[in-house]
Amino acid sequence: MILANEIEATVSLEGYDSLFHTKKKKRNFLKPIVNISAFACFSIFLFIIGYILMRGIPNLTSELFEWKYTSTNVSMIPAIITTLYVVFLSIIIAAPIGIFTAIYLVEYLDTNSKFTRIIRLTSDTLSGIPSIIYGLFGMLFFVHFLGLNNSVISGVLTCVIMILPVMIRSSEEALMSVKDIYRYGSVALGAGKVATVFKVVLPMAFPGIISGIILSIGRVVGESAALIYTLGTSSKLPETIFNSGRTLSVHMYMLSGEGRFIEQAFATAVMLVLLVILLNTVSELVVRKFLTKQTVS
Repeated sequence: MILANEIEATVSLEGYDSLFHTKKKKRNFLKPIVNISAFACFSIFLFIIGYILMRGIPNLTSELFEWKYTSTNVSMIPAIITTLYVVFLSIIIAAPIGIFTAIYLVEYLDTNSKFTRIIRLTSDTLSGIPSIIYGLFGMLFFVHFLGLNNSVISGVLTCVIMILPVMIRSSEEALMSVKDIYRYGSVALGAGKVATVFKVVLPMAFPGIISGIILSIGRVVGESAALIYTLGTSSKLPETIFNSGRTLSVHMYMLSGEGRFIEQAFATAVMLVLLVILLNTVSELVVRKFLTKQTVS
C-alpha cells in the first residue's frame, strides 16, 4: 500500500513537472513575440513623432504666433485659443453627465439586468461610430434644425455626444473596480447611499475617471471631421460661443489642403502634439495631488 502511494505520488510529480515545463516553454516562446511587438509599436511611435518634430520645429516662426490671422502669416493663435475653448466646454458638459450616468448604472441598477446591458451595448456601439457621422448629425441637428449655425456651441455639443460613450464606459469600469467591502463598511458605519457614493466610492474611482477624461481630451483635440461641419473653418478668433472658428486640427487640415503652407502645417502639428502633452500632464498632476491629499487625510 505504501509502495503504491509512493508510485502514485511520483507519477503525480512527474506529471506536474511535465506541465510546468510545457507552460515554461510556451512562455519562453511568447516572450520574444511580445518584445518584438512592443519594440515595433514604440519604434513606429518614435518615427512619427520624430518626423513631425524634424519637419515642424524649424518652421515655428514668430509670424505663426501673431494675434490676428492673415493669409500671409497663417497665425495659429486663434486656433489654439479656440481649441482650448472647445476642449474646456466639452469636458465641463460631458464629464458630469458621463460620471452620473455611470454612478446610476453601477450603484443603483442591477449590473446584469437587461436594461443595463442595452445601455452598455449602446455606449460601445456609439464609441465605434466614425466621427464624420457625428459631424453630419451635428450639422443637421444643431446647425440647421436648432439654427445655431456653424459656431463654437455647435461644435461643443457635437463633441459632447462623441465623447460621452467613452466617459460613461471608463467611469463605469472605474466604479466597478472599487471593491464592495468598502461600500458595506460605509453602510455599516451608518452612512447613506449618497454619502457612500460621493465620499467613499468616487474618491477611490477618481484615477480611473480621470483616465477617461484624458482620453476624451485627446479625442476632442485631434478631431477635425466633425468640427468642420459644425464649428466651421473661420480663421478669426470667436468672440462668443455663437461665432464660428477653427481648432488646431482643422487649421492644420486647411493649411495642408491649400498646398501652399505644408511647412506651416507641420509646425501646427508640433503645437498640437505639445498641447496634448500639456493637457495630459496637467491631468496627471491633478490626479497625483488628489491622491496625495486623500492619503494624508
